[in-house]
Amino acid sequence: MASRRKGRILAFQALYSWDTGYSQTGDTLIPEGLLDFSWAQSDTAEKKMDEKMTAFSRLLVTGTVENIAGVDRMIQDHLENWELTRLNRVDLAVLRMSVYTLMLQNEIHPSVVIDEAVEICKEFGSDDSYRFVNGVLDSIRKTLSLSASGEADTPPVARKRIIRVQK
Repeated sequence: MASRRKGRILAFQALYSWDTGYSQTGDTLIPEGLLDFSWAQSDTAEKKMDEKMTAFSRLLVTGTVENIAGVDRMIQDHLENWELTRLNRVDLAVLRMSVYTLMLQNEIHPSVVIDEAVEICKEFGSDDSYRFVNGVLDSIRKTLSLSASGEADTPPVARKRIIRVQK
């Protein structure tokens, strides 16, 4: 498994833990033990975490938590007939990490972010989690690409098919 994939899984797990244990207070502080990932390390040498992977995981966790209000707002704006508070916590942790990456980590291609989120959901989520997460992230990706191109600032114009009548 690639180092980045492992890093994303660690970040997802840390965000899940933060959400279930610490986010309820409304505080965006991250407990120190959560970012040292000692809870994920084992004694075997092959499973030792390299520094690049843990640094990537820390970036994802801290960035997501520091920007949680904007990330959650973006997710809520793309949920149809659903509330953020009703989401499965696994799905929510994956969505938060992925939306932060889509919004603020421009060096990672959106298709990579969405593919990784889908794979994490297949491994850790419910049977339909990956479909749900894929749909929400794809909608967010489209919104972000429109706003980056400047098209989102203009009101949508209905496209009409022009039919020419021959005389």
